[in-house]
Amino acid sequence: MAKRWSELSGRKRALIVVAVVADAGLKAVALTDLKRRPAGQVRGPKWLWAAVVLINSGGLTSLAYLVFGRQSESSA
Repeated sequence: MAKRWSELSGRKRALIVVAVVADAGLKAVALTDLKRRPAGQVRGPKWLWAAVVLINSGGLTSLAYLVFGRQSESSA
């Protein structure tokens, strides 16, 4: 059974808070970049990237967009 927040140690609580803040920050960076970047510089549909980044947590899709979903201005 899952523990309640009050049952977690201070260290575990801090790690969870750091993970949530990092995930939110990565999502904000990815979505801001996606909004500002022209569609020709995005690999795939912008709406799909936005939906996946918003729905998925853990930062993996945000990182995937930032690493693989963007094209440089020179290659567009």
